[in-house]
Amino acid sequence: MAKGAFKGGSYGGGMNMNMIRQAQKMQQDMLKMQEEIERKTYEATAGGGMVKAVINGKNELVELVIDPQAVDPQDVEMLQDMVVAAVNEAIRKADAARSESMLKITGGLNIGF
Repeated sequence: MAKGAFKGGSYGGGMNMNMIRQAQKMQQDMLKMQEEIERKTYEATAGGGMVKAVINGKNELVELVIDPQAVDPQDVEMLQDMVVAAVNEAIRKADAARSESMLKITGGLNIGF
C-alpha cells in the first residue's frame, strides 16, 4: 500500500457523514418548501382586472372570476385572450415563487429544479 493511503476503506469519513447530513437536511427543507408552495395561491388579472385567475402551487386553476362587463357576445375572442393571459401570469408567479424558494434552500446551487 502506498504511503499516506487511507486506512479501513474510508478517507475523510467524518466529512462524508457531514455532507450526507447536509444533503438530508436540504432534502427535508425542499419537501417542506414544496408543501408550503402547494398550499399557497397565486393570483393574476388581465384586461385591467376584468378577469382574475387564481392557481394553487400545483398549477391547478382554483378560481376564475370574470367581470360581467368583460362578456361581449360580439367579441368572445377578447375574453378568451384575457382568461389565457390571467392564467398564464398566475402560473408564472407560482413558478417564480418556487424558483426563489429553491434558491434560498440550495444556496444558489443550480441542481435542476
